[in-house]
Amino acid sequence: MDYEKLAADIVKDIGGKDNISTAWHCATRLRFKLKDEAKANTQKIENLDGVITVVQSAGQYQIVVGNAVANVFNALAKQTGLENEEQGAQQQEKEKNIVNRFIAFISGTFTPFLGALAGAGILKGLLALFVALNWMSTTSGTYEILYAAGDALFNFLPIFLAFTASKRLNVNQFVAVALAAALVYPTLVAAADKTQTLHFMGIPVVPTTYTSSVIPILLAVWVLSFIEPVLNKIFPEAIRNIFTPLFSLTIMVPLTMIVVGPLGSSVGNVLSTLVSSVYNFAPALAGAIMGAFWQVFVIFGVHWTFVPVMMNNLSKMGYDPLLPILCAAVISQAGAALGIFLKTKNKKQKALAGSGVITGVFGITEPIIYGLTLKLKRPFICAVVAGGIGGAIIGGFQVRASSFTLPSLLAIPTYVGKGFVGSLIGIAVSFVLGAVLTYLFGMGKADTEENDQILDKLFAPVEGTIIPLTSVKDEVFASEAMGKGIAIVPTNDKVISPVSGTISAVYPTGHAIGIISDQGAEILIHIGIDTVKLNGKYFETKVKQGQHVKQGEELIVFDSEKIKAAGYDNTVMMIVTNTKQYEVEATKDTEADQNMVLTLQLTK
Repeated sequence: MDYEKLAADIVKDIGGKDNISTAWHCATRLRFKLKDEAKANTQKIENLDGVITVVQSAGQYQIVVGNAVANVFNALAKQTGLENEEQGAQQQEKEKNIVNRFIAFISGTFTPFLGALAGAGILKGLLALFVALNWMSTTSGTYEILYAAGDALFNFLPIFLAFTASKRLNVNQFVAVALAAALVYPTLVAAADKTQTLHFMGIPVVPTTYTSSVIPILLAVWVLSFIEPVLNKIFPEAIRNIFTPLFSLTIMVPLTMIVVGPLGSSVGNVLSTLVSSVYNFAPALAGAIMGAFWQVFVIFGVHWTFVPVMMNNLSKMGYDPLLPILCAAVISQAGAALGIFLKTKNKKQKALAGSGVITGVFGITEPIIYGLTLKLKRPFICAVVAGGIGGAIIGGFQVRASSFTLPSLLAIPTYVGKGFVGSLIGIAVSFVLGAVLTYLFGMGKADTEENDQILDKLFAPVEGTIIPLTSVKDEVFASEAMGKGIAIVPTNDKVISPVSGTISAVYPTGHAIGIISDQGAEILIHIGIDTVKLNGKYFETKVKQGQHVKQGEELIVFDSEKIKAAGYDNTVMMIVTNTKQYEVEATKDTEADQNMVLTLQLTK
């Protein structure tokens, strides 16, 4: 994939650089805050090679790209002058909706190291599996070294969260990291393990362990985001770089130990107790609900609110019951993709479904959802049903995840322990059922057609004799460098619109006109060869730029015989200038005069 070209096309089609207020990216999407979303040509963007779909949600214009999103964003940032992916995120305080602000904060905090978090979690799960199979001993040096590699990120999780959260809140990152490091400092951790109560200036500090914790450090960085600006105002610029960090740490470390940390721990305990209570009351029902609706949460972006809850469960209880259930929801989408792959006759749809099965079982479902199941509707419903049933099975067996990782087949080793067999059954059921239901009930006849969808039908813009574009006496047009199309030797002097669309360009000389069809085809109609030299003589334009016209509406009147008498070739050319986005095929319309009407089939 040409990331530079794709980025350039996206910038152009969202209304240009000047239409971008902010931009950043998550695991699979480019996220924009546009000044005017009406300027974005959504259909053209969705037709770009490399773009899966466009989602407009939570005040954001989101372009789903998939795994290559970071490469595309880097190219886009270079072309538009964006400093980094957090440029847009730092504007979140301007959001009116507090729920959207919270979701954006959680998403931006976890996304940057989500891959490392998933990889470390899988490593811990594999080690647990190897120990269970007696392939490795917990006392061996190999185990201890690999366990350190897998567990270090979780043990020092507050430090990673401090780094990303401070970027979101525009706080000094290294001060935030130093604050987090103080929470997991070995001396203080040892004191907490011994339930030793320390005193700070006579104030007792509740012995609390913050390793692997989530909520305390997020609250601490949030409080720091209010204190740091005040300190910056107090100290002159000459000493600010030293004294603001000095007083930030002096204030925040004791404040976190005495107030913020215990408060965050209490909130975490309440959340863990609440989740456990609901889950223990009806585990199968909880599994069915989460398994069925998890991908719906993903569509609306609210799934990020569950990440701190799951991380908190692992920190407080040592396990999480939600992650195995979510695996059923993810795998069911992969199963639906397999059902589409087996059923459809559409070659491009089959190719997307085939790759979707592979990405889906490894936890990336957005290409499946936005490229296939959600567009076709019924396969998405089939996947929801399959995910609900698989989730109910996993919930009923009370399967637990011992470490955080992305729900996928790779996460299975983290489910070793109570109910492990149930996780295998539930995941298998969700995949097979998703495929079977989609194959039997999820695909209508129109969804499985072998031929690609006809996106546009263009009629000849002038009466006359149709000739191949390659035969015209102009190297640029004949080489099809500008795009594919047709040429017509005119028998009358009236140019009509070949399609319904918007006039994109009106040339002052009247010899050419540009149209963007309602379906996104970019069309150039050029009257004669070198007729620009006539400076508008013998041409009369009937429309204005930006005007919407209907197919057959009069565009230009010209004097064909006088143009010819002046020594110019009067051949009229119709060219699809964005040919690369389509497969252009010229056909005759048998229901009309073959010399008058021609259709161009533009297919994705």
